[in-house]
Amino acid sequence: MISIVIIEDEIKTAKALAKMILSLQPSAQIAATIQSVKTAVTYLSGHAYPDLIFMDVQLADGNCFEIFKQVQVSSPVIFCTAFDEYAMDAFKTNGIDYILKPFSADSLKTAFEKVFMLKNFFQVNEQASLKINNLLNNPAGKTGFLVFKNNKYITIQTDHIACFYIRDEMTIIVTITGEEYGISQSLEELHKVLNPHLFFRINRQYLINYSAVKEVEHYFARKLSVKLNISTPEPLIIGKDKATLFLNWLDNR
Repeated sequence: MISIVIIEDEIKTAKALAKMILSLQPSAQIAATIQSVKTAVTYLSGHAYPDLIFMDVQLADGNCFEIFKQVQVSSPVIFCTAFDEYAMDAFKTNGIDYILKPFSADSLKTAFEKVFMLKNFFQVNEQASLKINNLLNNPAGKTGFLVFKNNKYITIQTDHIACFYIRDEMTIIVTITGEEYGISQSLEELHKVLNPHLFFRINRQYLINYSAVKEVEHYFARKLSVKLNISTPEPLIIGKDKATLFLNWLDNR
């Protein structure tokens, strides 16, 4: 659900805009409809910021840009106005689109598409930033694992692990001396917390440690065959889509 505030001094226009918004986004919530600069400043000062604001330029008591001078506005804004000369000012604030009246369903649809495109972009990049920050704060990645075997808890240092692999839908740790231990984390989860400089996801079943790689051979169809310093239940094959990336990873020391 997306929360929306409409700032428009013409009540009839505000109602028409709200109706059109709900026809395009039925799950949207119109949190407030505001007619003036003063009321907008009061509302935005005392309420959580909406996900999106539709804002007219000329309001009952002045220009909408006075709002930005009096209160911090963190929400993206779609400006809906009959005046095109304010476009530059709009994009100097939080404007992500500028729709000229009379607006249409197509123009609103395009504006919403832009909103969701930007939202997805920043969500993806926020996740990437979190991963980068995690690596910066802990460049070594996860340094150890607690495992349970034979009624005992055992700690295993990450640099003593040759590889992780999937067996019967369970993730198995294999140490550099060949011992095996089951853990609950998936390879996807491990890939996020291990140092990517030391561990490489060669395929859907194996995540291997650089220090455990013994040799690499060319395989048919531009694939690679990897041998580790420990025995593995099956040959380790890297598809052609990852082959170059893997060789670069080996060389990037």
